Amino acid sequence: MGHLPAPELHIRGLLESMTLHEKIGQLQLVNGGGGHIHDDLRAAVASGSIGAVLNEVDPQTVRELQNIASNESRLGIPLLIGRDVIHGFATVFPIPLGQAASWNPEIVERGARIAAREAATTGVNWTFAPMVDIGRDPRWGRIAETLGEDPYLSGILAAAMVRGFQGNDLSEASSIAACAKHFAGYGASESGRDYNTTSIPEIELRGIHLPSFKAALDAGVATFMTSFSDLNGIPATANELLLRKILR
Repeated sequence: MGHLPAPELHIRGLLESMTLHEKIGQLQLVNGGGGHIHDDLRAAVASGSIGAVLNEVDPQTVRELQNIASNESRLGIPLLIGRDVIHGFATVFPIPLGQAASWNPEIVERGARIAAREAATTGVNWTFAPMVDIGRDPRWGRIAETLGEDPYLSGILAAAMVRGFQGNDLSEASSIAACAKHFAGYGASESGRDYNTTSIPEIELRGIHLPSFKAALDAGVATFMTSFSDLNGIPATANELLLRKILR
């Protein structure tokens, strides 16, 4: 382990010293209080029972939450502050499907960079974008959030968004972690009904639905979100093919 970079060594040390409770805590994402920290949330953060807070965009509140996590919890691990920064934050840009119609990765990257800078000023450090599901059924209610029907174009623009959100270095104050979603095949929901089952032959999965995720990965995307659906009868969140044989 001596040849590993210092941050990696620190992370390894933290993992080795964490209790099971603290490991499970890092997997917990809870809603913020909208500018207020209720007693249960304060206690949970201090005890290491929570790893991320959703939709808290009041800077003072976020600062206090991070102070609790860093200085009052046993391990001092900062919180992830998540938000759906999909197509802008304070400045609103066209929906992703509209951005895809531009065929212009440079302008897509610039839009994501502006959104990241604006979101980061509030303490948000994690966005649930880009959504790289392939949208080929106009009945599906989330098609507007996709980057279209073409895996190649979706991949090019997904990579541009990742670069925009994350910048040159995730440690920079103006960078936020991107999240490629929904892994995988969510856009193939049967009959276009959201959260419905998906039945995708593996050749179609690998040829149509996975390439844009690979493009996001190659661009350095920090996180992935699993699909809300099943894949061929197995929930995506517990799908060995998706999570172990392909992703990991």
